[in-house]
Amino acid sequence: MPEYYFHVRKHDALEEDPEGTEFATIDEAQNEALKAAREMLAEKVLSNEIIDGQRFEICAEDGTVLREVPFRSALRLE
Repeated sequence: MPEYYFHVRKHDALEEDPEGTEFATIDEAQNEALKAAREMLAEKVLSNEIIDGQRFEICAEDGTVLREVPFRSALRLE
């Protein structure tokens, strides 16, 4: 199974995922990134932190960015 890395980008700063996780498909990795973004957003809301422009960069083992998942895409707003 391919290994995907969920790096967190906030503006010009990048927090790299050193371990990666195996998923059968990139779609499964993206769904997991959305779940993780929801959890991280919930923690930020409870801590009264600013939520501004963070996103996951889902990368292949060679560092290629395969998908970007903005944290705001994990929210359901009307």
